Amino acid sequence: MDERRPGSWWAAAPLVALLVLVSVAALYVLRIERTTPGLKAAPAKAPTMPNVELWLSTADRKLKLLQQPDIAMSARGSTPADVVIDVQKTYQTMEGFGAAMTDSSAWLLQNKLNAPQRAELLHELYGPPPNLDLNMMRLTIGSSDFSLDVYTMDDLPFGQVDPQLEHFNIAPNKAYLLPTVREVLSIDPEIRIIASSWTAPAWMKDSGNLLGGTLLEQYESAYADYLVKYLDAVRNYGIPIFALTLQNEPNFEPITYPGMRLSADQRARIVAQYLGPKLAKRKSATRILEWDHNWNHPEQPTSVLSNPDAARYIDGVAWHCYEGNPRAQGNVHRQFPDKDVYITECSGGDWASGINGELIWFSRDLLIAGIRQWARAVVYWNLALDENYGPHFGGCALCRGLITIDSSTGAVSRNDEYYAIAHFSRFVLPGAVRVNSTATDKGLDNVAFQNVSDGSIVLVMVNSNEDVRRVSVAEGKTRFEYAMPPRSVATFVWSPDQAVAIVRRALWWLKRVGSGTNLN
Repeated sequence: MDERRPGSWWAAAPLVALLVLVSVAALYVLRIERTTPGLKAAPAKAPTMPNVELWLSTADRKLKLLQQPDIAMSARGSTPADVVIDVQKTYQTMEGFGAAMTDSSAWLLQNKLNAPQRAELLHELYGPPPNLDLNMMRLTIGSSDFSLDVYTMDDLPFGQVDPQLEHFNIAPNKAYLLPTVREVLSIDPEIRIIASSWTAPAWMKDSGNLLGGTLLEQYESAYADYLVKYLDAVRNYGIPIFALTLQNEPNFEPITYPGMRLSADQRARIVAQYLGPKLAKRKSATRILEWDHNWNHPEQPTSVLSNPDAARYIDGVAWHCYEGNPRAQGNVHRQFPDKDVYITECSGGDWASGINGELIWFSRDLLIAGIRQWARAVVYWNLALDENYGPHFGGCALCRGLITIDSSTGAVSRNDEYYAIAHFSRFVLPGAVRVNSTATDKGLDNVAFQNVSDGSIVLVMVNSNEDVRRVSVAEGKTRFEYAMPPRSVATFVWSPDQAVAIVRRALWWLKRVGSGTNLN
């Protein structure tokens, strides 16, 4: 059943009402039996324990997100457990998971698949569980290394300038990118899109070129206007932008694809004086995310967030995974706890470190570690590439997409990163809260959540070892045990109180319908 978009109000209302009625009636009968005088007490029975559902993937690819037999829970007792989950101790609320719809990804989807094939694949990727249920997306403002050509939205012959942006045009995106994004929105109208610019138009830069250079101070206001015009242009096509980053990887000047160095002082000044005030005046809110680069230079976002004039407009910090480790994003968040954390780019590829697959690294070092260090969302790089790691314009020569689309046959294969994200995206629903779960000394990494829709608990665990590791898990008054296979990823799901779970899910539906949210 579509848990997030179960149909129109008139279709959903009878079922919701029935669920509420049955559940409330069951709870009421239980209360009467316990409190009405004169009723003969029934013999005491052991409480019914919930079962734990389990999905498993292994690094040898013999198991790929396959459901396993349920695990029986037992009373917790006094025996210590390896992992203790405490739903009363909560952390960040999750936004979701996704990947970038680069020009390359959209071109492949539009040109290598026919309409029915594309519709089926996009529903698999963005449809509700048991589909992948991706609900985050990243778009590039202008071209990136994964485009078929080099462009911005205001390109002019060398020597000409356009400070009033009279020549601004999103025509380069009309052929395949915008139609693909609209198809995704028809499946999930609530998807949250982060947009990132790779470079300003060449006439705004000291290099006079889309490759390298930096922004001239005289065009900082025009650049802010350029970003705002992009927001308006795509919104006119029915595409709302949830968040915006000022510059992709601002501490790097690529020489083979568009890019632009933008110092911390420049970014703070542009946000404080131009972009922040312009966005603050708009009715449709778009968040500003700072940095959008690697973990190894936390002093950069720290510098910008230490500027109170800029910080007042900044909602969070975006991070990439290629250097450093996610502890950096946690440290910055602890210094600025009112700023959210997002991982906006990370790519797998056929490089030496990934020769044996990347299921374990992405599940453990990116998703579990990143989320335990306060990430509210994790967005992979290319959604789709072909068997030749493209098409692309410079940049990474061995990067993989979540999926690979064969450029000759249109056949789709799902990569390790697909299954790593699926262990989270299919089970951790938007609005879920990360809850406390203890670490172990068994080489097992984990992170836990509670879904607000029905109170269900989701635990994702990785065994990085070459041998089986037995683990015990305790939550509330219950516990279970499981033998984690070698080099595996497991997602455990259970509802502590089945009757309450039904009522909460029904009330969650009613709340969404009452708020006017499109549930189709």
